[in-house]
Amino acid sequence: MEESRIEKLDDLYRKYAKGLYYYLLRLSGSPSVAEDLVQETFLRATISLSFYRDEDVRPWLYRIARNIYIDEWRRRQRWKWVPFISKDEMISPYGVPEQEAITSETARELADLLALLPENYRTILYLREYEAFTYSELEEALGLTGAQVKVQLYRARQKLKQLGAKEEFWHDRMDEG
Repeated sequence: MEESRIEKLDDLYRKYAKGLYYYLLRLSGSPSVAEDLVQETFLRATISLSFYRDEDVRPWLYRIARNIYIDEWRRRQRWKWVPFISKDEMISPYGVPEQEAITSETARELADLLALLPENYRTILYLREYEAFTYSELEEALGLTGAQVKVQLYRARQKLKQLGAKEEFWHDRMDEG
């Protein structure tokens, strides 16, 4: 590999690997799966780097990561005996940095509600709210038009509100009993 290409890939890795890891951790629920998927993302990016000319590679990398996650999810659906690690099993004795940062009850409830959303809603909300993607970056990363991004983001937020209202209803019922 030529020197400039190695430097470019190294810069991309330093700049985006951490964000990609947390994005894939949110999707997969497993630190080890997220690490593997980040490595696979950069492997595929290395192969395609010469073809990608755009200055802003962040949406491109997140699109690769999402596609790799979906491929992995589909493969694991075919092989039920190799499941994703459950939420209870992934707790490390050393703590997960993301979970250590989330200290309030509201933030934990929001994370639980996000987990109940379909993958496409969870992805668009995560990229917009946690990674601060612009609408044009969302279009590129998710392969949607501008109108589709707005509609899907609106529907994801509405679904999140509905789930929140249902959770509040059940919490109120449980407190009464």
